[in-house]
Amino acid sequence: MVCEAWKAKLDTYFDGEVPEEEMRTFDAHVRSCPSCSADALTRVQMKHAIQAAGRRYTPSVEFRKRMQQKIASKPRHSLGLGWTLAAAAAVILVVGTLTSAYLGTRSGRNQVFSEIADLHVGTLASSSPVDVISTDRHTVKPWFQGKIPFAFNLPELQNSEFTLLGGRMTYLEQTPGAHLIYDVRKHHISVFVFQERTLPARLDKDPVSPKQLTFNMETWSHGGLRYFVIGDASAADIDTLAKLFKAAS
Repeated sequence: MVCEAWKAKLDTYFDGEVPEEEMRTFDAHVRSCPSCSADALTRVQMKHAIQAAGRRYTPSVEFRKRMQQKIASKPRHSLGLGWTLAAAAAVILVVGTLTSAYLGTRSGRNQVFSEIADLHVGTLASSSPVDVISTDRHTVKPWFQGKIPFAFNLPELQNSEFTLLGGRMTYLEQTPGAHLIYDVRKHHISVFVFQERTLPARLDKDPVSPKQLTFNMETWSHGGLRYFVIGDASAADIDTLAKLFKAAS
């Protein structure tokens, strides 16, 4: 009966509508309960499948151009009311195109952030969250060689409160990347690294508001790589770990 109560809240949990304290309790329960972990993973996979299906049927740039050409190629019979309507239609088309482009870019950013959050939750819910288990960066970093098409540096954690738990391969928009997991005061933090050019949106422009995210997160680009640091730890801890990575790179 206890698990049934948790499972009934899975949708609000993934939508970020659970209070912060309850979110932490939920995180701990999902990691310790095989049944709820399996359900959480199923929800994440279903969410990714729905997002992929939605992108599959998004009108292409070529389709928009063909429509614009068809509208522009229609003959104008008079310069009176017809010209006024044509001018108004042109203004609406331009505004609509600009608005669509802006919303599309913003939607692309929010989608990337949402998928990063899903990857973080799905991994922690897994019975084997890491493929290489080690607290030694000199063991974890070489493990990725030959598995992903880029190299990156891991920070030195001496004299810090962070502990490296290990790493695994992951995928964002069908692009391979690295997923590192760190621990700080019983909170798990995920660090994702991908090639910047493979991501579908410009993530530094008009960044998502922290209020829109269930977790604290920082993201930045350096040397052609895009970094994400995300977790339920405090914003100060997320910022500190991000600074360690920036210094290492």
